[in-house]
Amino acid sequence: MTALEPSADALSGDNEPAAKQIPPAAVARMTLYLRALNSLLAEGVERVSSEALAEASGVSSSTLRKDLSYVGSYGTRGVGYEVQYLSRHIAAALGLTHDWKVAIVGAGNLGKALARYGGFESRGFDVVAIFDADPMVIGNEVGWLRVSDSAELERVLERTHTNMVVLALPATVAQAVCDRVISAGIRSILSFAPVLLQVPPHVNLRKVDMATELQILAYHAQRAQTPGQAV
Repeated sequence: MTALEPSADALSGDNEPAAKQIPPAAVARMTLYLRALNSLLAEGVERVSSEALAEASGVSSSTLRKDLSYVGSYGTRGVGYEVQYLSRHIAAALGLTHDWKVAIVGAGNLGKALARYGGFESRGFDVVAIFDADPMVIGNEVGWLRVSDSAELERVLERTHTNMVVLALPATVAQAVCDRVISAGIRSILSFAPVLLQVPPHVNLRKVDMATELQILAYHAQRAQTPGQAV
């Protein structure tokens, strides 16, 4: 029996079916599918098979089909997926059609690099502010932004309508700043701080620990260099 992809009309307006709860691992893979689809769009590709999209995303075709079923997209056997439609549908499922305004706290090397990264805007994230507590840094320009005094954190977050914050801070101050951000009404936080932050259940916290990731890479690299050890 052929599984047909719902039409764009069937998935819009009042007739749009309720999206299923997407498991965290599938959410992470959705970002890979979206990146592959956007690359196909840039190349002018209109349709793609599940096998080709899975290969471009580094997953199996069965995993891809299962993941896409969470957003109500099943493709057409023998025809595949409409690239533009599927890209738009995944973006909507991930919340990327909303207006996300991002503030970066910490204007050190990492914070400045993040503020200058051009890929955020193309993915729906508008970096609207960057903060620091160092008087030698406050007022400096980073890209098109001017570094704000972290003492003005709450006021600037409100003025810029920020709804997502990135913490690029030392461990010693990260929790205190995190608490201030939460008190200011922010519910989505990405932390690069090398410390485990405590947040209430209603706050979504994602942690990026580059040292841990490097340690994991070192483990696999060591096993790859040891005869008889599988990676």
